[in-house]
Amino acid sequence: MSDAKKIETIRWIGGTNGHVVLIDQTLLPTEFKEIECRTADEVWEAIKQLRVRGAPAIGIAAAYGVCIGVASQNDDAALARRVTEVTDYLATSRPTAVNLFWALERMKAKAESARGGSAIDIREALLTEAKAIHEEDREMCHAIGRYGAQLLQDGQGVLTHCNAGGLATAEYGTALSVFFTAQDEGKNLRVFVDETRPLLQGSRLTAWELAQRNIDATLICDSMAAQVMREGKVQAVITGADRIAANGDSANKIGTYSLSILARAHEIPFYIAAPSSTFDLSIASGDEIPIEERSPEEITHGFGKQTAPNGVKVYNPAFDVTPAEYIKAIITERGLIEPVTVEQIAAVIGQ
Repeated sequence: MSDAKKIETIRWIGGTNGHVVLIDQTLLPTEFKEIECRTADEVWEAIKQLRVRGAPAIGIAAAYGVCIGVASQNDDAALARRVTEVTDYLATSRPTAVNLFWALERMKAKAESARGGSAIDIREALLTEAKAIHEEDREMCHAIGRYGAQLLQDGQGVLTHCNAGGLATAEYGTALSVFFTAQDEGKNLRVFVDETRPLLQGSRLTAWELAQRNIDATLICDSMAAQVMREGKVQAVITGADRIAANGDSANKIGTYSLSILARAHEIPFYIAAPSSTFDLSIASGDEIPIEERSPEEITHGFGKQTAPNGVKVYNPAFDVTPAEYIKAIITERGLIEPVTVEQIAAVIGQ
């Protein structure tokens, strides 16, 4: 893998009876392996176990999962019931990333609008919709990169958290799209990468993606961010998001909120990069965003090695919420949202 632009996190193979191929991100960076998902159960497991992760990529995978789940249905009535069953089932895989539910709702709406046609016609309509979700995300990622790259100057240091690159999306990513696009424009950035405890998406995935593009990347422990900022090595912080409320409060991987506080203390602009599909305008603030709590073993037995005493209590929230007031701007495919207010979000994203 010599070019990050060629990374395909998700691929659909075949027609309406086809299947989806995913990069198994739990094996990176030491092993590059693709897995085939031929059942809705396998797609659900891939999302749940973080084989595919990142809000946009989860949505794309779930859309294809619906196609897989209804592939054997040739009766119109049975297909309609099956669409509901599969979308409801896939929605239980992870609770925080709004793109999952957004994509599933689009698939349900497409199935409803195609009713009256044959089962084959409906299945073809569903596959076309899933492919549209996939392609739209690719286009949104590139647009985010174009808007975000304007915020960065040649030679600047930038810090990012978790993974918001091509592995988390259709292509280029959200936060990483800003870096890749800046590179395309001839800018040389110094990117500091938080390792992102406890599952190390920064060190395993982001550092790997940046290496594919020969971008100057330096890996740091999460707890080192304040020192790096104090030393003047960082001029901007850019992360992705998994759900953004109507007021701009943004949920992202645990540790993002801490970074926003540190950036504020050091007078460094903190940016969120996310597509319009990540906004959940049905909720007023981040207080309403459900926070996924994951297995204690991710902390006590990280990557198979016990690092804590038996029986210790563990709290393992996978996400936190950064208040809108700490966010300098949100970079979307429709432009910058600055200042981050209810009114400005409505103006850019719409009602």
